[in-house]
Amino acid sequence: MRSLLLSTLLLTSLWSAPIGGVAIMVKNNPITLYEIQQEMQLSKTNAQQSADTLIRKKLEQLEASEKKLSVTPAETQEELEKMAKQNNLTIDQFYDAMQRARGVDKEQLTLRVEESLLGQKLYNTIAFSKMAQPTASEQSEYYQLHIDEFSRPENYLLTTYSAASPEALQAKINDPMHNIEGIGTKDETISSANINPQLAGILNKIEVGKFGPILPNGKNGYVSFYMRDKKNIITENLDFLRPQIDNMIMGEKRNQVLNDYFTRLRLSADIKVLRLP
Repeated sequence: MRSLLLSTLLLTSLWSAPIGGVAIMVKNNPITLYEIQQEMQLSKTNAQQSADTLIRKKLEQLEASEKKLSVTPAETQEELEKMAKQNNLTIDQFYDAMQRARGVDKEQLTLRVEESLLGQKLYNTIAFSKMAQPTASEQSEYYQLHIDEFSRPENYLLTTYSAASPEALQAKINDPMHNIEGIGTKDETISSANINPQLAGILNKIEVGKFGPILPNGKNGYVSFYMRDKKNIITENLDFLRPQIDNMIMGEKRNQVLNDYFTRLRLSADIKVLRLP
């Protein structure tokens, strides 16, 4: 009888307690220790930074709910498929690429895209006046401040490693001198003018003498690029980049409007930090 009573009490306690215990209350809505630990692992930030991120997300969720804003699964899926298409991948290949390149699984990626779409809808309700398009001087200033982002080598000298499984490629990356069966290699010189912007973005981030992330090759296999050298760094002309720079500046302005709004909202919101990991 005593054993049955203890079991019942234990089950009741487990059923009523949030996973990991409550760490923060935002307008009587909990953020758990488990959620903070997950955010720390995903974003590689400390407990305080991760808590701040989750408080912001919780405020956004509550604000969206008050304004009766939502993002449907169809909208999220449409955006994911658009992102996959922009990278010349099927949706499954895109999920796999994000998992291997950024450590973000399908569920986490879907949530991030949903949050991004909700942020756009929130911005549209928060911004009371239309932002003016960037002036020529703003474009020029942004161009000069971010000149490295608009610079690329004329040619990439790389070795492409390919395999049927990502595990085999990872083993090769971990020990390049070890002969691993099933690994194909090909020395290539790729002109940056002949590749899509997404691949150029990936190659630009690979340091000389280093391997890039493991990516699906679209043929039921995987590749990783080893960067041997980058030749003849060239910088795109400002006039050619003006539409792209416009989008970047407008995106930063939208983020600033949202950041200011939620900073003010946080100051007046009922937020109680009980404990952090």
